[in-house]
Amino acid sequence: MRNRWWLIPAIATMLVLPAVAQDKDTFTPMPLDAGFGKLDLTQPSTPPEEIIKKFAAKESEFREALNHYTYRRVARVQTLDDDNKVDGEWYQVDDVTFDPTGRRMEKTVYAPENTLQRVTMSPSDLQDIQKGYPFVLTTEEITQYNVKYVGKQKVDEVDCVVFDVSPKQIEKNKRYFLGRIWVDSGELQIVVTNGRMVPDDTRKNNEDLHPPFMTWRQQVDGHYWFPVYTKGEGVLHFKGGSYTMSEDVHIRDTIKYTDYKRFGSTVKIIYDGQDITQNGQQPNQPGEQKKQPAPAKPQK
Repeated sequence: MRNRWWLIPAIATMLVLPAVAQDKDTFTPMPLDAGFGKLDLTQPSTPPEEIIKKFAAKESEFREALNHYTYRRVARVQTLDDDNKVDGEWYQVDDVTFDPTGRRMEKTVYAPENTLQRVTMSPSDLQDIQKGYPFVLTTEEITQYNVKYVGKQKVDEVDCVVFDVSPKQIEKNKRYFLGRIWVDSGELQIVVTNGRMVPDDTRKNNEDLHPPFMTWRQQVDGHYWFPVYTKGEGVLHFKGGSYTMSEDVHIRDTIKYTDYKRFGSTVKIIYDGQDITQNGQQPNQPGEQKKQPAPAKPQK
């Protein structure tokens, strides 16, 4: 998110930083109540390293499955004034689908006039909405992160294993997750993600800041946990510079993911090494496997 008064782009430079080189004072977070139980700090019966390996493999399966689903994404970014009233909004509805050749595509179906006045949407904001908020930590990507076991915790009715996740290094033009994930202890899939996308750009005259967020998943096909809701909120602290004004801006992001449908009848979906495609039939028809309860989402 860029300050509205940002005028002159900075010259691009190579950016490779350790994860700790993030300015943690670029925002003040807002509470995101999700109904978590007490955190149990005891070690799990299965070594954490084995759990990490298994859930990363399951996330790889999920990523492959998700690539064969269409869905609708409704994204809303708002600024709020001192009375907590909305004074600007960016809103967009996109259908994530396939073209006639089977290539993945996104089609904007509704986008009213952008009324944000104090900030502007940056390319990294759009990248976070498209890829960052529905965070997936696959076997291929986990080598880029430090993953530390935190404890066990119940999220509503779901027993979870909790891990802190941080990037080992940050490279130019790449976005990384920094925060905490809750993994279903039985299914070994991420069900809740809470943190921030990094890096923030705090360079003078080129500030690009982002709020913390939380994403909830739900079983929509009886097998995989799909993102269904994201809420991000915080007060961004723009320090200003030669061409910018110092300003605090209260930002709220909400993203909803709906209408998941499997694309095509020839696609094979593999779950735990088993073909669960069901001959091209849409899962969760009457009489099929019951969905797991989803973690509770915060009230608006």
